[in-house]
Amino acid sequence: MNARVQRGALSADEAEELFSTVDHTGHSDEERARRQRAHRKEKGVSVDVDPLSGDDPSGSDVSRVITRTAVTFVLVFLVLVVAGQVAFGIIRRANTAHLAETASVRTVADALRGGVEWGDGFTQFPEDFTVQEADENTGVIEVGVVDSGSSTSLECFSSSQVQATALAVNALLNPNIDTVIYHVSVHVDEDGNMQQSSLFGFFKPTGDVTSFMTFVWRKTQSATGVNFSCTITGIDESLQEELRDQVTTSFTPVQTSRAN
Repeated sequence: MNARVQRGALSADEAEELFSTVDHTGHSDEERARRQRAHRKEKGVSVDVDPLSGDDPSGSDVSRVITRTAVTFVLVFLVLVVAGQVAFGIIRRANTAHLAETASVRTVADALRGGVEWGDGFTQFPEDFTVQEADENTGVIEVGVVDSGSSTSLECFSSSQVQATALAVNALLNPNIDTVIYHVSVHVDEDGNMQQSSLFGFFKPTGDVTSFMTFVWRKTQSATGVNFSCTITGIDESLQEELRDQVTTSFTPVQTSRAN
């Protein structure tokens, strides 16, 4: 095969020398290339990176960037978690202190919304609640909650008992409060079965709301000290017998009675 040598063609060395001066704009003239890069940067159509340079033309720093981003994300996440725990702890202590020092509709609502410290742990209340009374003049706090997290009567009784106790004992530390009434209601379907929220609480039950039971805590003073007593009312006879057999409490005296 005969090869023709074109007039003016570049040799291999000349071509290498020429392309060594060309940047990503396609210009070998440095001033013209600079203007072209500035124009593209202004229009936002190009990133000022020269693929022929030695400054990461192949993206070899990508793994380093990903690692740095992942580490930063983890650190920020940990900081947020710690900050959240501290904030929740402050809110819990504040809610507990407010109940013991000041009993009002606002402080009781804050306690039900944010929860209260109880023993070595923390007690959260149902999202659906009402504050019917919170008055230091009458000495009465009365609230109502709708339990949508329990699936059985025993489960509802167990969780409600803890919630009522946590709220009542903290509130009864207030010298002006001597009675705490905690009404519990539930959602039931057409067959009378309890309904609960689904998908982590995003879907609320749609059944009718009916009264389940009421905890009445009272504080009395005697020569020997201060006594707390709890009366459970509003439960039907079958449930009352079931609870008598399966549930006990460490608080005495405790009475279970059916509301008239």
